[in-house]
Amino acid sequence: MAVRTIKDIDPKGKRILVRVDFNVPLKDGKITDDTRMQRALPTLMSLLERGASLVVMSHLGRPKGEKKPEFSLSQLKDHLVDITKTEVIMAPDVIGPEVESLAEGLKAGQILLLENTRYYLEETDNDPQFSAELARLGDLYVNDAFGAAHRAHASTVGIAGLLPSAAGLLMEKECAFFDKVLENPEKPFVAIIGGAKVSSKIAVLDSLLDKADAFVIAGGMAYTFLKVQGHSIGNSLVEDEFAETAGTFMANAEKRGVKVLLPLDHVVADSFSDSAVPESIDDVNVPDGKVAMDIGPKTIAAVGELLSDAKTVVWNGPMGVFEFDAFARGTLDVARWVADCKGTTVVGGGDSVAAVNKFNLADKIDHVSTGGGASLEYLEGKALPGVEALKE
Repeated sequence: MAVRTIKDIDPKGKRILVRVDFNVPLKDGKITDDTRMQRALPTLMSLLERGASLVVMSHLGRPKGEKKPEFSLSQLKDHLVDITKTEVIMAPDVIGPEVESLAEGLKAGQILLLENTRYYLEETDNDPQFSAELARLGDLYVNDAFGAAHRAHASTVGIAGLLPSAAGLLMEKECAFFDKVLENPEKPFVAIIGGAKVSSKIAVLDSLLDKADAFVIAGGMAYTFLKVQGHSIGNSLVEDEFAETAGTFMANAEKRGVKVLLPLDHVVADSFSDSAVPESIDDVNVPDGKVAMDIGPKTIAAVGELLSDAKTVVWNGPMGVFEFDAFARGTLDVARWVADCKGTTVVGGGDSVAAVNKFNLADKIDHVSTGGGASLEYLEGKALPGVEALKE
């Protein structure tokens, strides 16, 4: 990513407008997982320690232009004080004279936390007037919100054209890992792609086809591929309208000599339910009336074999219905294989990240992305508006 980062700027005495991704899960007004806030911390602390004052902005949830208290960033203020050990002033709004006055009064080392940017529809519309009002709050703009970089919004794109701009440390790290994987991966390169639907992952499969040496395709999406190969899939998830697409991918992979590992055995149930009784099927075919819920031990062992000498691994999407404990084994064991792999390991996409966090393996993986949709689009080879805006 050939852009300026905060290492290239002198923030001393400057008021810096920092876009972060504080879209954290809340329960009864309490943060249940502060990963995203922790990931922004190195950027915030670096700027503060070098003499800046900060105006911090983020979205939270989807208030759709309405000022709903359950989406207020004021719920995050105390935790931001705790993790930064810094004075944080809560703004009453996102823009306006009162907010401008608070920003102008900031001293070095202080943080002004703006309200939810999505309290205004002008944010998601990338409205030029709204961008200009935001830009008045700072001297420099820093974008550290990789999780929102696939959105062309006022706070991710609009401001970048109005103020001297730089990437934060998290944004830089995210792009560096994905660029390495996409542009110059060490071989052998194994891509593990799971999740429910072929439709949401086919662009990633196609993008990685001329880069990867092997694919593992699992989760609900695998059953469209198995059906195309003539196997019985019982009542498992299938997208018949993507059968031809799946067949074309398999044919292209074979032409290129790229190995594709599909489930060799399964854990099934009578119905899709967290109280369903798991049953192991030691065969590639799923019996009539059964729903495949997870990969079986033979498949897990084959994934381990593939990863034993991999130099690059990208994992996006779970192997089965991991949120039901009875069907989490495949995802857990694959997460362990990835964690034990000696090569460069990158995990992206909301569910696979959730799995790695659930099994406490994040520390053993080289890079766990903070961006669900953003990491998916990056792997698809798409240009992310929030990253492109920093280059211009």
